[in-house]
Amino acid sequence: MRIVRFLPLLLLDTPLFAQDKQDPSNPVVLVIILGALSLAPFVVIMLTSFVKISVVLAILRNALGTQNVPPNQIITGLAFILTLFIMMPVAEHMYDAAGGIPQTGALFSEASVKALYEAADTGKEPLRQFLARHSHDRDRLLFMELAARLDKDKVAKVSKDDFRVVIPAFVTSELKEAFQIGFLVFLPFLIIDMVVANILLSMGMMMISPVMVSLPFKLLLFVLVDGWYLIVRGLVLSYA
Repeated sequence: MRIVRFLPLLLLDTPLFAQDKQDPSNPVVLVIILGALSLAPFVVIMLTSFVKISVVLAILRNALGTQNVPPNQIITGLAFILTLFIMMPVAEHMYDAAGGIPQTGALFSEASVKALYEAADTGKEPLRQFLARHSHDRDRLLFMELAARLDKDKVAKVSKDDFRVVIPAFVTSELKEAFQIGFLVFLPFLIIDMVVANILLSMGMMMISPVMVSLPFKLLLFVLVDGWYLIVRGLVLSYA
């Protein structure tokens, strides 16, 4: 995904690496970039819609009570496909904003790293806007206050649009929304479990597991309302 191209340079937005921008040929900077590349898959997951989608799908499977059906590979694969679908416009905007990087010879020459810095400075703005748009104001304010307490000497430099603020605020906001959606998904299946358990208890069938009896009814309900369509549509439109 094109977004991976700019992930190693998100750290440059923090004061910690601001001084190194003037000397991109510094070996320390190159080591940081190479180390960030190894973390690219983890960063891609945490800076996209993957967090909320995967949590909602996992809660849905638990609500259905189908144990390992669908298996973890299917849940992760579906979450990743939906993430690609949602993040593709953001990646295209980042690519367009960054523009083409000119051919400058060696990969880690001073000209190449400078060109990469310039492309990242403009290309990361669509990602910043996406993270800020889908993070709650309360969470952003929380991390602004925490950043101010951790670094009292540079309080004025911490803003609500810094990556050090919007990234954790985005992740916590996504988790909060995922559990809110999960509650709404879980509730109707919980009602079915309670009804079946009460019926079995009133009939004296206490030795029969209510989960085993309620599973066909939950699957029937999920199929009748076209559950996969509603879940996928709701998750995708939450980023519209």
